[in-house]
Amino acid sequence: MKVLLTAPYENEKALNELKGLFDEVIYRSWKPHGRAYNPSELSELLKETGAEALISEHDEITEQVLRAHPDLKFVGICRGTPSNINLAVATELGIPVFNTPARNAQAVAEMFIANVITLMRNTLPAISWLEGKHWGEGAHTSYLEFKGNELAGKKVGMVGFGAVGQHIARMLQNFPSEIYYYDPYYTDENKDYKKVELQELFAICDVVGIHLPVTPETEGLIDKKYLDLLKEDAIFVNTARAVVVNKEDLLHTIENGKIRGAVLDVFYHEPPDETDYKMILNKRVLATPHIAGATHEVEDHHAFIMNNNLREFFRKGNTGIKQLVNKNVLERISIG
Repeated sequence: MKVLLTAPYENEKALNELKGLFDEVIYRSWKPHGRAYNPSELSELLKETGAEALISEHDEITEQVLRAHPDLKFVGICRGTPSNINLAVATELGIPVFNTPARNAQAVAEMFIANVITLMRNTLPAISWLEGKHWGEGAHTSYLEFKGNELAGKKVGMVGFGAVGQHIARMLQNFPSEIYYYDPYYTDENKDYKKVELQELFAICDVVGIHLPVTPETEGLIDKKYLDLLKEDAIFVNTARAVVVNKEDLLHTIENGKIRGAVLDVFYHEPPDETDYKMILNKRVLATPHIAGATHEVEDHHAFIMNNNLREFFRKGNTGIKQLVNKNVLERISIG
């Protein structure tokens, strides 16, 4: 099988491992272009290379691309959520789609903790004060003005307890912090973590983190009803997707000083619009430009996860792997 690889595979071991699984791997990463391939570019590249399968990261795999190449043996998406492919059409055409859940869990978990601590310790205003040459006579001015809080001993709540939430929980146990979570789909209960209803989590936790995918059930789920339950000194964190939180309700909460602050890595419009910037520029907000999952190691993780997916499915015949996104495609294909 000839595979077109446009996802970054800069780990030599991972690339060689992939080459060992297939007859030919044609490596055309999107990164030298500085952007993903658009549908026409991707379709042309598939035609030019004669590829029988595709491993992508951010390329736009639209209905037009798939119908132009209906005989693809599989599509691998090196992302946790395969939102850049028309999954319904891929399934209709009998094309298995694989993803790489948890590829960025460690990266997001580390940044979650780092930015919460940065906010709690007043690090950024302290740096600004120092760079502004405000340090006059007297040794205790900064010590008193920027005294913050420790994360140890705090109640931390996870709304959604998938790979990211669980990574954070394991790290925070060592601070130690008390871990609460809300996730109706998480059944492997751990006695070290407390499963609670959403209302209780918002009401009792010092830090509330959002770790939800975008689905019809989650879009706009976190609204005034829950945000109003937050304590005055609570910190709200969203490194998942902005649209799972009601925009106007979150803005009202921040602008009216109803909570201590917010850590935001995702926005309703990217690039941000005027409302987004009202949050980004608020002194109570520590905002980053959607980079919680942006580490060099994430690319290594997605490469090895994808390799394992393809080995399990095509070499071992394991059709039950959870990384097969469109499992109903099995009714249409044979991998023997």
